[in-house]
Amino acid sequence: MIAVVIPCYRVKTRILDVLSGIGPECPAIFVVDDACPEGTGDHVEAECRDPRVKVLRHAKNQGVGAATLTGYAAALDAGAAIVVKLDGDGQMDPAWIPRLARPIQDGEADYVKGNRFFELDGLDSMPLIRVLGNSLLSFASKLSSGYWNVFDPTNGFTAIHAAVARRLPFAKISKGWFFESDMLFRLGILRAVVCEVPMPAIYSDESSNLVVRRVLAEFTGKHVVNTVKRIFYSYYLRNFNIASIEILAGGMFLGFGTWFGATQWIAGYRANVPATSGTVMVAALPVIVGVQLVLAFLSYDLQNVPRDILHRRLEPASPRPSRPAQPPKPPKPAE
Repeated sequence: MIAVVIPCYRVKTRILDVLSGIGPECPAIFVVDDACPEGTGDHVEAECRDPRVKVLRHAKNQGVGAATLTGYAAALDAGAAIVVKLDGDGQMDPAWIPRLARPIQDGEADYVKGNRFFELDGLDSMPLIRVLGNSLLSFASKLSSGYWNVFDPTNGFTAIHAAVARRLPFAKISKGWFFESDMLFRLGILRAVVCEVPMPAIYSDESSNLVVRRVLAEFTGKHVVNTVKRIFYSYYLRNFNIASIEILAGGMFLGFGTWFGATQWIAGYRANVPATSGTVMVAALPVIVGVQLVLAFLSYDLQNVPRDILHRRLEPASPRPSRPAQPPKPPKPAE
């Protein structure tokens, strides 16, 4: 069963159109009213006649991540095999839900995201600031999650296998706008397989509830923390290999070269004495070696993207059918 989760905040004018576009392949739809000041949940209950729709409510606004996790929990309790997360602002076409769920149904992925950047012609409708911002966020997300194959990390049109969703630490996942990026980090720790499905970018006159200047510092800090955690978990706690040595030694060489070069330059500037060639080499050589080691680590990390489907190992094995009892062979006739 495919269940759809729609977190709602200030989407009253669009939510009914979104609900009407969800096809019969989804027998359960959970609308999560995150203390919406427009009363989106009440509006859905009053105007929507679709028996598949159930409205859930937060007494206080907790963020898009918290609303999504509330919907996840309800979908898992309802017995969903795949849970699709769809925003209620009309930027995602519900007709794409079967395509989003197909890689999971075919056993090719554990988590699927839409990719609005695959078709370059479709980017004409996307604001330039979003294109540039997503490029920077994409690189930061690749570092913090390890999914170098994912280019649209902030896309909220996603599908997840229920067995994988049950393994997520709901209490630890970011409840605000960082939710999508933090989901990738958590899935990377589980070694779940993530893929993207090309989808069109839909933008009209809707206004986003996300204010970039407010979340920029938050996103930067959390990406840095998740990057450090991922490297520690993946290359020191769970495993130790050549990449573990490369990133550690590379960081030490870079740090020493940068520190030594900076201190010597400052001292020479104050004394009005140019640095000697030996001093320059002592500073430059560790930096060169450090950069090479870090590049070697990144090359290894690029090849370390999860490829073994996780939900196959989490689902209980189907019992092997017992062989039917064979009738006893008749005794051989006496010679």
